[in-house]
Amino acid sequence: MKPPPTVLPERRRAWARLWNWHPSRHSVWLRLAVAIALTLLAAWLRLALAPAESGGRFITVSLAAAISALYGGFAAGMTSTVLGMVLVNFFMVEPYGSFAFQNPLEAFWLNLWHFLTQLVVVGAIWWMQGQNLRLRELHDELQASRKRFRDTFEHAAAGITQVDQHGRLMLVNQTFCRMLGYTEQELLSMRFQDFTHPDDIVPDEALLQQTLRGERDRYSIEKRYLRKDGQVLWVHLTVALVRRAPDVPDYFVSVVQDISAIKTAEAALRDSERLLKQAHALAGLASWEADVAANRFRTLDNSHRQLGLPWAEFTGPDLMALVVPPDRDRILQDWTDAIKGVRPYNSSYRARIDGEDRWFSVRADFERDAEGRAVRAFGVTQDVTERKKAERQIQRLNASLEQRIRERTRELKAAYDELESYSYAVAHDLRSPLRLINGFAQALEEDNPSLDGASRKHLDRIKQASRKMGLLIDGLLKLAQVGRGELQRQPVNLSQMATRLLEELAAESPRRPVDWTVEPDLVVSADPSLMEALLQNLLHNAWKYTEATPEARIRMYARQDERETRFCVADNGSGFDMSRAEKLFQPFQRLHQPHEFSGLGIGLATAHRIVLRHGGTLQANSAPGQGATFCFSVPPVDAPDSNPSGR
Repeated sequence: MKPPPTVLPERRRAWARLWNWHPSRHSVWLRLAVAIALTLLAAWLRLALAPAESGGRFITVSLAAAISALYGGFAAGMTSTVLGMVLVNFFMVEPYGSFAFQNPLEAFWLNLWHFLTQLVVVGAIWWMQGQNLRLRELHDELQASRKRFRDTFEHAAAGITQVDQHGRLMLVNQTFCRMLGYTEQELLSMRFQDFTHPDDIVPDEALLQQTLRGERDRYSIEKRYLRKDGQVLWVHLTVALVRRAPDVPDYFVSVVQDISAIKTAEAALRDSERLLKQAHALAGLASWEADVAANRFRTLDNSHRQLGLPWAEFTGPDLMALVVPPDRDRILQDWTDAIKGVRPYNSSYRARIDGEDRWFSVRADFERDAEGRAVRAFGVTQDVTERKKAERQIQRLNASLEQRIRERTRELKAAYDELESYSYAVAHDLRSPLRLINGFAQALEEDNPSLDGASRKHLDRIKQASRKMGLLIDGLLKLAQVGRGELQRQPVNLSQMATRLLEELAAESPRRPVDWTVEPDLVVSADPSLMEALLQNLLHNAWKYTEATPEARIRMYARQDERETRFCVADNGSGFDMSRAEKLFQPFQRLHQPHEFSGLGIGLATAHRIVLRHGGTLQANSAPGQGATFCFSVPPVDAPDSNPSGR
């Protein structure tokens, strides 16, 4: 019958404790006490079981001495031996306390032989215990060494494998498993060719065969692995051959380092260098470094070809020989100042290369020693020949264009002045015949009281037409006056001006209830008389076109746009259709019928001319029956869009 499974571990632990026993675990006094107790117990048992006279007295105490030596070591065993000899000689044969042997010589040899025998036995036990202790210590050291090796193997930063001569994996660490995404069991059933990139198998196997033939002891290679998820992994592989004998290969030890990040960085660096070279080529840039003390220059990556220079390395005098004479002193002074740290080196010069003038722009930074002296310089030089040629061409075109603009401006100014003079003369000359027509019509009516009704109607039409013609002439004169003369800009308080004009309009129509408001502190820099004419036209229109509105409202305010401030006059009057707004600012063009609202269509044209003279804009927004809003801007004199002359 087999013992229960739980009993076996207990027995093993008991034997392990007995096997690993060592006397040094207890104090000397305890071991000696146990030896004495065991010896006395053995003597008592011998007397209790059989008389001592029957022989074998020394055997009993010998066993006690051996057990004492096993428990307490050499000192305990010898103590038990000596005590046993005393008991055998004096206390195990009656009469107790007397010497048990008749023949002293026999007693001497028996005791001597027993002592020597026990000395050998106890000594052997003691030596075996020492050897056992040493074996246990070596075993513990071996176990610890194995654990350290296993921990180092498993937790190494690099992947470590053992591979047999045929490429099959024998041992892998967890780092290698994580690299490839396989489990340890999966890898141990594979060959290294199974997860090596197909393009890298042949070079790796060739090096492997060279190592097996003894042509090399180890080799290193960069190769690609295929992870379990299909991704490519770049690694640096170092392989060493382990031999059972000098000429007998055993297995390979491989150390694998993941260099995917390095390969990615190298690829990015190559791309960056390629793009940088392309950018240098496209921009006509050349990179260089200079030994300041030796006054020697060296271009990088053969970039001297971008500049058309005949050498990759040259001296300062070599370069100066190419620079045109007018630029030499200046560029030398710029270089000297930069070396001294007076100012950064940012210069330009013209050089003659292969019989052609070339322009270059150059910048540099300096590496200095602890005392601040310039040791090396790093810089870039750009070929700006095409840009210089384009600048010169633009300068010539600008000069030609400015001359043409000045000539065209003079022509336009002359034509404009001539047109204004003509308009003024025409308007002025038309007044005399118009006054004659109106005067003769009035005299005809007064001198002929007997005229019939039809004749009187004809005379009324003549007088109305002459009055309208006079108003049209006044409008032409106003437009001509707006365009003549220089602007006299000064601060103008539009709020005060608009308030005064609205109060005058309200006084002229005391029975009209109009709710008007003006935002305070609206100030511009403009011509006061023209601003008054502008507001008079805008406010008069608002007052006129709200005449039929029951609750008329007029408001003047400022609105801030992204670029400028706009001043607005808004009403809730009849409004107009924005589809016809192109006629709004044209002279004598109206959006309402004469029987609806009186007027000649000259007010908004005048207002528009005033705003244009100040360099601003006038905009309208309206809808039929929903009122109208007119907003204008008056830029400052230094604004880019301002046009003080209005021409």
